[in-house]
Amino acid sequence: MSSPAEMWDRRFAEEGWPTEPDPYLVELAQALGPGRALDLGSGPGRNSLWLAARGWDMTLVDVSRIGLDQATTAAGALGVTVTTVCADLFDWRPEEAGYDLVIVANLHPGPKALAAALAGGARALRPGGHLYVVGHHISNLGRHGPPDADRLLTPERLRDALPGELRIEVLDTRDRSAHHQQPAHTSADTVVVAWAAKPRAPGSQQRRASPR
Repeated sequence: MSSPAEMWDRRFAEEGWPTEPDPYLVELAQALGPGRALDLGSGPGRNSLWLAARGWDMTLVDVSRIGLDQATTAAGALGVTVTTVCADLFDWRPEEAGYDLVIVANLHPGPKALAAALAGGARALRPGGHLYVVGHHISNLGRHGPPDADRLLTPERLRDALPGELRIEVLDTRDRSAHHQQPAHTSADTVVVAWAAKPRAPGSQQRRASPR
């Protein structure tokens, strides 16, 4: 039985993967200024490459060396630089409070492992930073995405997997047209945008509680 790294190396080497960024990530990024971002389970880096071309400092983490090498090659063709980390993201520990944006796109490991990955992503966020998560909705079962229903998403499952300290801005099911697949089809994604609350200014709570 092949390891996850071997399996993903083979898939990235043999299959064509989309190069366009996720449309809902584009919406989010256009509302933010460039900063430092972490792409967990990046693969060949379609989201990271788009962000890097717009001034973001990108770190890509994936278990597949081939996927990361493809991302590095594509970055060179775009004239940008990205940082890659070849590691199992469920074992790897990101820098705490080091990123303005953390991306978890199309990662479907199952409920417990997903919650652990999102907890790590939340710890990596600076105060005010955003966590962006997107994955296949359970209505895609049997058509594409994981063949196991427990690994597919619903808004409720994603909400339950999110760390409680994050503030949810978007939690939704949205349609996506998959033009890179032939024939083209429309699928459903579950999307969440959440942010890390900024700490209260020192003394601010006390001032509100003080009598006049």
